[in-house]
Amino acid sequence: MTAKSLSISQGYPHCITSKSRPLNVQISQEEVYSFFGEIVKKLSPDDTLREFKTLFIEGLDSQDSHYIPGIYRIFLDNNEQEFCNTLKRCIYIIINNWITNRKDKYIKELVNLFANENLTVKTNSFPAINISKRWLNNFINSKDYQELKLFAAKYEESSKGHWANRYTSYLLIDQSVNKNNPIEQQEAARRLSRQIKDKFKFELAMYIARSQSAASSTTRYNNPSILGDNALRLIKAIVLKRGVFSHENIANIFIKQTQEQTLEEFKKSIEKYIFFSVDNQELVESLRQQFAKNLSSWKKDYNQEILTKEFFLRTCNRVIDCLTTENGKEPSSLFIILLTQGHSLTLVIILLKTILICRNSRRHLEIRIANLIRYYEKYPEDECKWVINFMEVFNITFAIYTENVEYNLIKMKEEEQSSNPQFNLDDYRVFSQMKVDRQK
Repeated sequence: MTAKSLSISQGYPHCITSKSRPLNVQISQEEVYSFFGEIVKKLSPDDTLREFKTLFIEGLDSQDSHYIPGIYRIFLDNNEQEFCNTLKRCIYIIINNWITNRKDKYIKELVNLFANENLTVKTNSFPAINISKRWLNNFINSKDYQELKLFAAKYEESSKGHWANRYTSYLLIDQSVNKNNPIEQQEAARRLSRQIKDKFKFELAMYIARSQSAASSTTRYNNPSILGDNALRLIKAIVLKRGVFSHENIANIFIKQTQEQTLEEFKKSIEKYIFFSVDNQELVESLRQQFAKNLSSWKKDYNQEILTKEFFLRTCNRVIDCLTTENGKEPSSLFIILLTQGHSLTLVIILLKTILICRNSRRHLEIRIANLIRYYEKYPEDECKWVINFMEVFNITFAIYTENVEYNLIKMKEEEQSSNPQFNLDDYRVFSQMKVDRQK
């Protein structure tokens, strides 16, 4: 079925084909949404793109002084915001369907439709055309369009584009929880973020398996991180922390021991818990003092209240804020101290321990990571190496501990007898296997 045959059999929305001025913007919008909801299911992506272009872009270079592109006729009362809302929702109705049906490679073509030289506003344009072009240009220069471009960033080579594009999954999570976005945009962002994470998780597992095989050529596996060969050593070091004193077991003990505590008692307990077993004790003491001061002053009026599930969650979220960004804009002082002194792994493990006692804080943490990326993305890559290193360590650590792949470290050869034996990661190999999904 072609776009033309569908348009004839189903008909363009009445508000577009009618020459009379629509009386109700909301009814007209619903007609447009229903139209795209139908054609994206029935037409090929190419034909859907053609229909979208016909409705929103073609005709803006018309030389007819009486011509008004149909979709713009709905918003003649200078209702630019409603036009933008309509445009966004139509875009995400299409994108959401494509992501669901694994056709998301066409999203880049949809984004590129707006890179059209005919959209440039010219002083000699006719009034209606001029207004229409200005509205579309305002969208192209808005945050909304920048968010849209994230959906196409998945298909850019990692060596191209902005360094922040490597961490698109977190920026998409930020979109997915913004209630001001259309419901289709929230859902599309949630789905694509999960796809990107699953791809990283799969590539990491394959990299681990193949990089340790002598039969594998280095051209046959892809390292999804940018840490190079250091990624494998990092993975071994992380997986090594297993057994009785694993992070998961300590987290479970902490949850049981803190039941029925007051909020004040819980603040002190979580302080001890997150800094427990951190290697650099000199660093720990200075950080603990600053962290304790910050956390103890939070919600002091509730200190004597028995800890509830709500306050458990809110306290864990507050811990995350202290360690990342407290206002969602600038990085916290603890974040800067840890990273500028080269303690990315320490910070990541502390954040991990927080999530292991409260998995419902995972979304909050990912939003804070998105806030940090937004803050630092205005700086060039050379000035953000320590932040990028943190992101790489964060991605690997959370893929190992919080996803549905289990990693195990197996010793491949015995140590020789020595009066001073040293632990050697090269003597070990990492193995991975799928496990039952746990609650995130």
